[in-house]
Amino acid sequence: MPMSKWTVTKRIEVSGSHHLTLPYPSKCAAVHGHNWIITVTCEANHLNVSGMVMDFAEIKEVVMQLDHDDINQVLEVDLGTALNPTAENIAKWIADKLGPRCKRVEVQESEGNVAEYTR
Repeated sequence: MPMSKWTVTKRIEVSGSHHLTLPYPSKCAAVHGHNWIITVTCEANHLNVSGMVMDFAEIKEVVMQLDHDDINQVLEVDLGTALNPTAENIAKWIADKLGPRCKRVEVQESEGNVAEYTR
């Protein structure tokens, strides 16, 4: 008998600044901002005691830590070490904060530029 599976997806737009440390000259080394569109997908074979895969508010709480802030500093304070805040690293950071039920995070930093982390 096939096992049941539930999926929830939340899409949130945040505004945040960052700068990248790169081994080549790039305008992204300067502080700049984006209106990031972040899409988080969580799934579970069993619902929690509230009948949810994960509360949408929990997803929002993690993603909104990036809103109207310096993402370099947010990640460094949270991790205790610097992390180059590429869209790829931001996607993994969100997934790690949400735990094993988070299966996919898509981070769009601008039109046509999207990074995805999948477990």
